[in-house]
This record gives sequence, C-alpha cells and structure tokens, in this order.
Amino acid sequence: MSLHPGTAAKRPKHRHRHHQSLLPGLPDHIAQLCLCLVPPSSLYSVCRSWRRLIYYSSFPPFPSIYALFSSSENNLHFSSFDPISSQWIPLPPPPQDPPLRRLLFRHPAFLSRKLPIQSVTVSGKLVLLAATADQLLPALSHPLVFDPPSQTWTHGPPLSAPRRWCIAGALRGAAYVASGIGSHYDNDVARSVEKWDLDDLSAVVDPKVSELRRRWKWEKMAKLRDAKFSREAIDAVGWRGKLCMVNVKGDAAKEGIIYDVGADSWEEMPEGMLAGWRGPAAAMAEETIFAVDESKGRLNKYDHVKDAWVEIVENQLLKGAQQLAAAAGKVCVLCADGMRIAVVDVAAPPPARVWVVEVPPRFQALGIHVLPRFSISVD
Repeated sequence: MSLHPGTAAKRPKHRHRHHQSLLPGLPDHIAQLCLCLVPPSSLYSVCRSWRRLIYYSSFPPFPSIYALFSSSENNLHFSSFDPISSQWIPLPPPPQDPPLRRLLFRHPAFLSRKLPIQSVTVSGKLVLLAATADQLLPALSHPLVFDPPSQTWTHGPPLSAPRRWCIAGALRGAAYVASGIGSHYDNDVARSVEKWDLDDLSAVVDPKVSELRRRWKWEKMAKLRDAKFSREAIDAVGWRGKLCMVNVKGDAAKEGIIYDVGADSWEEMPEGMLAGWRGPAAAMAEETIFAVDESKGRLNKYDHVKDAWVEIVENQLLKGAQQLAAAAGKVCVLCADGMRIAVVDVAAPPPARVWVVEVPPRFQALGIHVLPRFSISVD
C-alpha cells in the first residue's frame, strides 16, 4: 500500500540494460549525498531508482515501528511497519538453537490477565528479556537480540537468574533487568539488579567458531531495598542518566523509585513525577518523559524543573493505553485493543496531530518499539 495511491501505476516502465544514474551528470556517491537531504517519502514517490535508494544500507535509515504480535493460533510474530510504503514487513524468525520455548500470553488460571513479553530497544537493537512459558516458568534463559541493519537474531549472554514479571529497561547502550520471579519466588532474585552493556565492543576470537564475538556479560548492580517491584512486569524508563519506574500500573496507589546509573544507587521519585505517572511511559532520546493517563486518554510530558506534568493531547484512542515508544519527535501508543497503534506528533506546533496505524489482520500487538528500518529489495 503506497502513501501516494496510483502514483506508481501511472509511471511507464522502462528497462535499461545500462546503469541509470541517480542524478544525471553526477557520480552516484555524490548524488546520494545530495538526495540524503530530501525526505524519504518524497524520494519514494518520484522514481524507481530513488525508491530503491532509500532502502540501501548506505542510505540514512528512517525510523520504523517494530511490533511483537500474537496470532489467532497463539504464535509469536515480529514485524516492522514501513511508514513510507505503509506496509508491515515480517522479520526473520528467531534462531531455533536453542529452541524458543512456547510462550504463554494468557493462562487458564489468569484469564483476565495478560502474561507480558518484556522487551527493550538498546543501541538500535530490539532485545527480548523476559516472558512466561508453560507452568508459569521463565521462558528466556538468554536475551534474544534483533539487529535491523544485518536483519539477524543473536543470543545475548545467559541471565544469572531467568525471570518473568520483572523490571526491564535500557539506558546509554545498556539493558537492565531487576526484581521479578524465577522458577519460584526468591527474595534475592526479587531484589537483584543486573546490567548488560551492549556497547562493550571488546572482542575475542572464539576458536570453536573462528569468528569475532563481543564479550557480553551481565553485571550485578546495587540491590533494591525490598521486593515490592516483583508483582508486575514493569518498564524502567531511561531518562537523564537514571531509570525511573513505578510498581503498579494505572490510577492505583503506587510507589516510585529511581536508579542513578552513574552512582549505582537508588533514590525516591519526585512527588510530582509520581503523582502524574498514571499509565505507560517512555522517554524521547532519554531526555523527555511522556506518559499516558490511561483513564483519561491524555498524553502528558514531564517538566523536571517544575516537577509537574504538562498536557500534550487528549484523545479517546489513548484510553487504556498498553505501552509507549518515543523517537524522532513521535510518540507511538499501543491502544487498549492491541489492534491499533496511535501515533502522536509531539514535535509539531500544537495542537498535536494524531493518526492510527492498523496492525495486520488476525494479529494482536503485544509490544511496540521504534528502531531504524532495515534494508529491503524494492522493485
């Protein structure tokens, strides 16, 4: 589905055996530097060679929505929404060695409660950290990592304690897991905090596979003071060198804490921040926190100077919001039904514009992220 219906159909097809330059009279590498300054949506609608160009690995990638879906057959699927062509593009399946355990999205004993799959974006990668398998056991012994430029999945280092219903977050190129429940409740696990630095580029040669691999590992950090954050799947929002989180979703009474990454210490959440944290939240470039008041359907922005929340927009689509992702001046909101993703342009002058991305038929979205598009072949 094109953003400009009919445009491509009206364009006559020409087949050339010789190379067709991007801009007549200029070498392609110089032409590409010029065309990089043009919005990809404009390049897409002009001609076939420019349409192919915006998907080259050498062309600056535009942001895309990445989503985790459950199908009508209760299988897990991964796709990326291309905002230029308005198409959902399936991601390659995760590796089968070791095989991914069957994930539970609901359980017969908890029909009214979803069993979350917890994932984060770190250094331009999608990372799955925690989920629930049969018999309510942790499903992931290693993180699963998808890298958009190479379109490949890899396994991260083994978790010292695989867990579910935990704290999951990302900040400054590192993934964090904390608290949660393992194969059974354990107070040490419920208070533990671990960090995995994906930007650690130190490499060693593995003689068994004869290739360079990163030396990835989990590091233990300062423990939580208690186990109150092991009751739900919690998003830790990376913001200004800190991870911010609350222990209960929605309007219920809650506690908020902040982890200072540089000091490796915990502190209380400011009173105003906690009072207005009434739904899912996300940070734009780790600098500005946005949160949805899910009962009112209101998107707010946190003002750290005044310790207060400022309203951006109120919209019925935002009521019951499940998750937020923020990047490139847009806040993407996973709607309550899991069938729609509302996109709010928070960079444009008010009033904020809101539009909807529909998920593929027979799918329900479980989680969303914003990452660079990956390279594809375009005719």
